[in-house]
Amino acid sequence: MLKALFAGTVLVFSLTTAQAADPSAEPLKPANPVLKLATTTSTDNSGLLKEILPVFEKETGYQVQVIAVGTGKALKMGEDGDVDVVLVHARAAEDKFVEEGHGDQRYGVMYNDFVLLGPEDDKAGVKETETAVDGVKKIAEAQAVFVSRGDDSGTDKMEKSLWKDAEVTPEGEWYREAGQGMGKVIQMAGELGAYTLSDRGTWLAYTDKSPLTIVLEGDEKLFNPYGIIAVSQKKYPDINHDGAQALIDWMISPEGQKIIGDFKINGKQLFIPDAGEDEQDQAEDMKEAA
Repeated sequence: MLKALFAGTVLVFSLTTAQAADPSAEPLKPANPVLKLATTTSTDNSGLLKEILPVFEKETGYQVQVIAVGTGKALKMGEDGDVDVVLVHARAAEDKFVEEGHGDQRYGVMYNDFVLLGPEDDKAGVKETETAVDGVKKIAEAQAVFVSRGDDSGTDKMEKSLWKDAEVTPEGEWYREAGQGMGKVIQMAGELGAYTLSDRGTWLAYTDKSPLTIVLEGDEKLFNPYGIIAVSQKKYPDINHDGAQALIDWMISPEGQKIIGDFKINGKQLFIPDAGEDEQDQAEDMKEAA
């Protein structure tokens, strides 16, 4: 593992040394410049990838092809060897992906949190509750319309865990599974005056486009960490492992972490960089900040 990490670090160093001597110089082109990244729609819908990937590409010479799908689909693409690296947000599924030998190692990159959104009048009374589990119970009791991602994304996995903890089986006319990305689901929920669960990053990117409002936030259960994993070179020898490790090294480097932390919309930070930090401490910090 350390050998692979060292190799990736050396690669990034070698690609950027020439530029350090001459900033105007073009980056040395990697032997395999095309890098396939499968990621959750939240990193794409929020605008984060459009902010950070051009910097990585300019510095390294890689061309990143982004496939933005739900976390479940992104991990399946990695499992099938259809991509080189995955950037997702469903910790249990990520750990399983590595344990089963589909990926090399999970690296923490950043975090934010999930928020429950709803109409301003909040007819279900979610604002009166303190936990997300109690919030979804209120929605179910009122049979208020709830729009679910329904796409096995990280957000969908979190939502399903809330219903399970609430001992509620969401079904009936009030529960709508969209099978769409986060941005589209926020739009649909807004048009229906409905409730939904969103990652905060995508919500901040869509706030000005939606009549919805945050009806519940700050529950420690809603902590939302993102991890990046190179697909196993042992399982798939032909994948672009050097490129995957180069992207990982760059995203967890001081430069990559700073760019992630500096990314804001309307003055609000969307993601908090967390490479190498303890996730339990981060979850507690998130709760205190809410």
